[in-house]
Amino acid sequence: MNQYRNSSKTRMWLAALALTALAGCGGGGGGGDGGSAAAPSNDPNWTVQPGAGTGAAGLGRGPAVVNLGMAGNYAILAETLISTTSGTAVTGDLGMSPAAASFVQGFSLTLDVGECFSTPTPASMVTGKVYAADYNTNGCPTPTNLTTAIGDMGTAYTNANGRAPDYTELGTGNIGGMTLPPAVYKWSSGVLIPTNLVLSGGANDVWIFQIAGDLTVASGTRINLAGGALAKNIFWVTFGVADFGTTSHFEGVVLSQTSINLQTGASANSRLLAQTAVTLDANAVVQP
Repeated sequence: MNQYRNSSKTRMWLAALALTALAGCGGGGGGGDGGSAAAPSNDPNWTVQPGAGTGAAGLGRGPAVVNLGMAGNYAILAETLISTTSGTAVTGDLGMSPAAASFVQGFSLTLDVGECFSTPTPASMVTGKVYAADYNTNGCPTPTNLTTAIGDMGTAYTNANGRAPDYTELGTGNIGGMTLPPAVYKWSSGVLIPTNLVLSGGANDVWIFQIAGDLTVASGTRINLAGGALAKNIFWVTFGVADFGTTSHFEGVVLSQTSINLQTGASANSRLLAQTAVTLDANAVVQP
């Protein structure tokens, strides 16, 4: 009889302990995250798996997004030169500072009556406005806005380049043919994309590519997005030249400490933000 009572008490104690454990995990009205969603499952199609920065499902995977500040107002922003041949079409605004409007070349600019911005001829070359540091008459805020944007571009470069990497030297710098999840990737030299690259993830996921040398996209090569990934959440941080080959297609924001060069017929769903020059040759650039 005593043995039965002891056994019954033991079972009751174990049941109470289990209920207490469940209550501690389930959320209630106290602190914690109220029961966050489980981490997303890994995609077997990825070349690598998400890195340490992977967050909870639905909240965005990969690192935190890079704040572009006022630099994010421009499809193309440069400090020394923006040049193009005929046939280029840019959707978004252009900004040039500290160089003057004369260093925005190939667009045949006409200064607006308010003298705060200009537009090109033909108008189809820029669906937006062109701003330059010397548009400073009639109390225009253009020079001040551009100075802020250039500073924000440098700050964004430094911030993105300083993020802790999830992967270093992936593919020894050759990432053609890969399918990459949201994460921070770092290389101590240049990166080559000789064949199509896929970035697979959701609309809130973020990629950062830290490149100590040049970024080279081969002619005819495409960067493709899958799973709802958005170009505005992809950041290519290059110390060297970002060079996109003829008829290639690029996705993502480029933060270059030197120059960005689009060869004939290349297209980009991108913001091109260069601390020196951006060179175009019959290209289509759309600000994401």
